[in-house]
Amino acid sequence: QVQLVESGGGLVQAGGSLRLSCVASKRTFRTDIMGWFRQAPEKEREFVAALSWSGGTTVYSDSVKGRFTISRDNAKNTVYLQMNSLKPEDTAVYYCAADRWPITTEVSDYDYWGQGTQVTVSS
Repeated sequence: QVQLVESGGGLVQAGGSLRLSCVASKRTFRTDIMGWFRQAPEKEREFVAALSWSGGTTVYSDSVKGRFTISRDNAKNTVYLQMNSLKPEDTAVYYCAADRWPITTEVSDYDYWGQGTQVTVSS
């Protein structure tokens, strides 16, 4: 069983930054991929970024590439999402998710999900 707990969300003005954290407990070797997704009201959950624990390979959506950075601390079993140059369009509930290899950007492919953390960007 993999348990994911997100934190770090909050209210920030446009152009500001936030750093989200996701602690993954009881991980197994079958869940090597960690991803960040977000969901705004009245919209579908969408892919943001993902990485592999073992190799550090990263993938980003076009909408956040160059502004967001995903990283991990293997010793702490924690994945981070550094969000810079935030825009009002980034406002959403952000979810941490876990999956087996290979990296995928599809919501339906991920096996485990956290409860989400709210990110609100004001204009």
